[in-house]
Amino acid sequence: MTRDVVLCLCDLTGIMAEPWVEHGYKAVLVDPQHGLDRIEGSVLKLAKTVEEALPIIQRLIDTRSIALVAGFPPCTDLAVSGAQWFPRKYEQDHMFQAKAVAVAEQCRTIGKASGAPWMVENPVSVLSNVFGKPSFTFDPYQFTSFEPADNYTKKTCIWSGGGFQMPLPAQDDTLGEPDPNHIWHMSGKDRANQRSKTPRGFARAVYQANCREWTKEIYGHDD
Repeated sequence: MTRDVVLCLCDLTGIMAEPWVEHGYKAVLVDPQHGLDRIEGSVLKLAKTVEEALPIIQRLIDTRSIALVAGFPPCTDLAVSGAQWFPRKYEQDHMFQAKAVAVAEQCRTIGKASGAPWMVENPVSVLSNVFGKPSFTFDPYQFTSFEPADNYTKKTCIWSGGGFQMPLPAQDDTLGEPDPNHIWHMSGKDRANQRSKTPRGFARAVYQANCREWTKEIYGHDD
């Protein structure tokens, strides 16, 4: 079977899948916030948790259809930037962090089972205590050659495997100093989703580094 499906877990926006879909791949986006299961062009949006979507995911694994797994487990209960709220959350639910880690582990396990390159993304968080040191870290401004609007800082951790290639930095130095306060300027009811959006520049760079057509040219191999 052709590996022509990008599987994005805990992903509302689909930004990571966009460049793949633009180049002929299909995508499956799993996130309860999608509201309803639906197909939009080459994109299947599943309004499900990762666990609920497992039967579909298993079929993709069994047929060796997956080209990339990208997991974006919710960081609200993991990111160290919100550590001040951890004691209150613990009082309300002693298992709040264990539940969050379990979702991240689901993403990692599916990545390992897929036989494809995989990555799990989170900001600096307690996930390092479980997964160990991240494979890579990056800030959005490092990929502004792909997307000038990403000229801001937000240290982000990547745990990866399956031959995942971390893209080389491609910063546009003409844009000036990156904004260190970009994510704190966001407001409104969708603030959490806005702050957790995948930077488009990074998504495009990941595509170029990991799609079969590009890896042979850049890294000298195509596996």
